[in-house]
Amino acid sequence: MTHTLRSAAPTTSGTFGPLFQIDAGEMNIGFVDLGPTDGPAVLLLHGWPYDIHSYADVAPLLAAAGYRVVVPHLRGYGTTRFLSAASLRNGQQAVFALDAIALLDALKIPNAVVAGFDWGARTANVLAALWPDRCRGQVSVSGYLIGSPQANQNPLNPTAELSWWYQFYFATERGRRGYEQYRSEFARLIWQTASPRWSFDEATFDRSAAAFENPDHVDIVIHNYRWRLGLADGASAHDDLERRLAERPRIGVPTITLEGDANGAPHPDAATYRPLFDGPYEHRIIDGGVGHNLPQEAPRAFADAVIDVDGIAAARSTSTKGDDDVRTTQQ
Repeated sequence: MTHTLRSAAPTTSGTFGPLFQIDAGEMNIGFVDLGPTDGPAVLLLHGWPYDIHSYADVAPLLAAAGYRVVVPHLRGYGTTRFLSAASLRNGQQAVFALDAIALLDALKIPNAVVAGFDWGARTANVLAALWPDRCRGQVSVSGYLIGSPQANQNPLNPTAELSWWYQFYFATERGRRGYEQYRSEFARLIWQTASPRWSFDEATFDRSAAAFENPDHVDIVIHNYRWRLGLADGASAHDDLERRLAERPRIGVPTITLEGDANGAPHPDAATYRPLFDGPYEHRIIDGGVGHNLPQEAPRAFADAVIDVDGIAAARSTSTKGDDDVRTTQQ
């Protein structure tokens, strides 16, 4: 592989390939790059509190199928670092998409199937909505997750509010100090509640928990959740992007949405977001006790969704005949 690397040689990711570093936008991004460099690109985006190892089994499956698979550490995770010490440690939703575009540009990748869960699914949504020319198709766990501080001012019923307890905790300075001190314990609790039937072992957890030692991790997480509630400002340079996202733009690129049958994290009902996808669309429920970290818990189902949505995109590019296929299937 040929990349403009800051380090003389790649380091190891711990499991599924060498970890490269590249300057992209305001970040120096750590990423895994598997498969043929001339293959169709797939960008896999992780969530919180997880890391690139959510794709440790998905990425090799896709590489073996002929895809170039890029899996970056998000800002605030792993080896990804800000290029300037003066940069705002910004976690608003638009910046993760801007980081993704900058990474694709740095790697000279014109477009990719973008797939993610949690924060990564929201970022995939943003890319598909605002940069459809760069997003050949998307796979999104829990569907449409684009939001805004304005929309988040509306209260939910008490049961729903309870599921967001950590968001309110992070709004306090006690919560910030608590997360700083207990970030590993916090992540373990979220893993257990979001995926109540996933029996992960200590080695699996420790491998991902190392990514939370990033010096910007706490700042990014706290800013992300405070920004969502309107308690922290984003960067004014991104105001126009956020205004467009606040309008809940429809997504026209080929999309497969996924949901685990045992997802213990807050997530919308699929019927509520179906109208927001007006391109080729399919929804899949993945059964067998699959929780929030769907790619790590059901890697074959996730990889299949990526391959299938790419096939839909390829068929769409050669033919405009037929209606969009809308199905709900069990796997």
